[in-house]
Amino acid sequence: MAEVVFEKVRKTFGSTVAVNDLDLTIDEGEFVSLLGPSGCGKTTTLRMLAGLEEPSGGTIRIGDRVVNSVPPAKRDIAMVFQSYALYPHMTVGKNIAYPLKKRGIREPERSERVMATARLLELETLLDRKPAQLSGGQQQRVALGRAMVREPQVFLLDEPLSNLDARLRAHMRAELIELHRRIGRTMIYVTHDQLEAMTMSTRIAVMNAGVLQQFATPADIFHRPANVFVAGFIGSPAMSLVEGELVGSGGGDGERRFRVHCGALDVALPAGLLNRSAAPGPISLGIRPEDILLGSGHHTAAVGVVERTGHESIVRLEAQGTPLIVRAPGDTPIESGETVRFSLRVERLHIFDSTTGLRLNADTKDS
Repeated sequence: MAEVVFEKVRKTFGSTVAVNDLDLTIDEGEFVSLLGPSGCGKTTTLRMLAGLEEPSGGTIRIGDRVVNSVPPAKRDIAMVFQSYALYPHMTVGKNIAYPLKKRGIREPERSERVMATARLLELETLLDRKPAQLSGGQQQRVALGRAMVREPQVFLLDEPLSNLDARLRAHMRAELIELHRRIGRTMIYVTHDQLEAMTMSTRIAVMNAGVLQQFATPADIFHRPANVFVAGFIGSPAMSLVEGELVGSGGGDGERRFRVHCGALDVALPAGLLNRSAAPGPISLGIRPEDILLGSGHHTAAVGVVERTGHESIVRLEAQGTPLIVRAPGDTPIESGETVRFSLRVERLHIFDSTTGLRLNADTKDS
């Protein structure tokens, strides 16, 4: 295992800045996801760590070594790609053994390590098959096995599940979580799929336009997004973001009191919800779909599209021009065209400065 550190790492392609002054420390044994939309810099970051791209500035360390000028083969890392890149003419066993053969490891050690890896990934009965005889999930496990058999300090995984169907992706997510638990190695995983990042990661690095937006646990990323971008990117359905005003309302007990006026929404905020830097002015109000409660309250809205998935219903509302998305129980009796009353879990509202996009909520744990 090894710690991985990026210090002011920058990568440019001509005039395009792909990664901008990245500071990121990944602890030994962590499973960290680099998450963000296409073009955010996550794959470029992984490729610089692998040695496939040279940083334009800054320092990359693996363990106690600066690896900026170390060739990829000598970085003690293993990479698993989106395409499985298996040799079609070789059996599963020979595919897994190939890195050991290239390193000059002889029998019987080579066979012992291949069999140990195959047992870990439940591939023992498939060692004599060719890749074309395997399912997508089995091919992905062979690609993982070929990486694991080298016993590297760090595993790099570049969207390895994106070619699988939804059912198989869910199965492989569980397998990767269990694999990380068993081998305890540092794993860095690139994905644009927030479900993968949220379910598998120790911590998530959210990136946008080459800049690290937030690096935190999945719970913190979801409940305490650092800025408007993270708030809008994390969550499915996405958080509703409404532009409005933060208004001071005094308070005879000395506590600062605020209200938000956002379109049809006029809400008094609980004392202590906002941090010390909060001041009256333009804000963005963020509301998670699960924090809008249908059926009672002093707010009203017209019901638009209702998407029923069985266990839940995703309801789109319009409150006097303010669009909102609600997650409701699947058996909620609601139809398009109705007018409904709703309330908000005000203690869970997210407030962001409209100018900087930064979070204004106090840094407290959610109840």
